[in-house]
Amino acid sequence: MTATAAETATTPATARLRARTGGPKDGPKVLETVLGWTLVVVIAMFVTQAGLM
Repeated sequence: MTATAAETATTPATARLRARTGGPKDGPKVLETVLGWTLVVVIAMFVTQAGLM
């Protein structure tokens, strides 16, 4: 079964909805920032313990 041109055509609004990625936009980003910096500190601790720097 083949689709017609009218069935496969997308409007700009449909394309915009399909292109949208990412998670929900609610909630503060404080937790994300704190977890990111915690990861940086933990990696730095591992690097210094390994003596790579």
